Amino acid sequence: MTELHFTKGHGTGNDFVLFADPDATVDLTPERIRAIADRRFGVGADGVIRAVRTAAVPDGRSIAAVAPEAEWFMDYHNADGSVAEMCGNGVRVFARYLTDAGLVDLAPGETLAIGTRKGVVDLQRSTNGFSADLGRWGLGIAGLDGDEVLVRARNLDGARPGLPIDVGNPHVVVAVATDDELAGLDLTYVPVLEPAPPAGANVEFVLPGDPLVRDGVGHITMRVHERGSGETLSCGTGAVAAALAVRHWAGPQAPDTWRVRVPGGVLTVRMAAAEDGEHVALSGPADLVFEGDLTV
Repeated sequence: MTELHFTKGHGTGNDFVLFADPDATVDLTPERIRAIADRRFGVGADGVIRAVRTAAVPDGRSIAAVAPEAEWFMDYHNADGSVAEMCGNGVRVFARYLTDAGLVDLAPGETLAIGTRKGVVDLQRSTNGFSADLGRWGLGIAGLDGDEVLVRARNLDGARPGLPIDVGNPHVVVAVATDDELAGLDLTYVPVLEPAPPAGANVEFVLPGDPLVRDGVGHITMRVHERGSGETLSCGTGAVAAALAVRHWAGPQAPDTWRVRVPGGVLTVRMAAAEDGEHVALSGPADLVFEGDLTV
């Protein structure tokens, strides 16, 4: 048995259990993760995040060799114990945890580099939390041919075309036509994807705003079924994928700034050119709500 001091945090309702294990001494098995994340018998969370030094874990050592400024690695696991490459809400909450716990100093205007399985993610404080540069994105998902996936979901009439997007983890974005259609989805059931991505995917159901663009900013509403966690109140990388998909569908005159309304609040997505290609940034709140101790 292992004693852990943990912190519970969330980003727009997407909630996490975080704890510090700098030298990777905790045997973080899938069974232990599921026990921690269980909402009836554990703390309860969409994911578990371990703060570990980047050089202390196999997935981080190559990052530590080329980016020593990324001292800390976000070791992220879904509620079912599976490993995730990236979590847009989680990385902001992780930054809040590191700064509040005194593990890093982040002065206004400074950038915090964090190691993830996606690579290095740079964060800065924003007016309502943190902003994360999630780097380059791409159409398509590794292991799939083509740019369309058919999606079936409970209470959704027929199969709908979905746009596969990679923002460090895989997503499939589906457009819906009305508020009732979005609200009527039963996401307690896992959406069926054809063809199925080899590593699965998060699935976003998106309703464009009416009007879509107001004062130069795009507006969409989204629900999400997260791979390994089920429906969540928010998904940061999902909000990014949804904004990218709607901009893609809207055409070249579409804006590069988007407000994404999720059941847990509102996130902001911005796209901007960079030397290595277009980057996408996600900003929104990152809150820590309580601490405690548990035995796993």
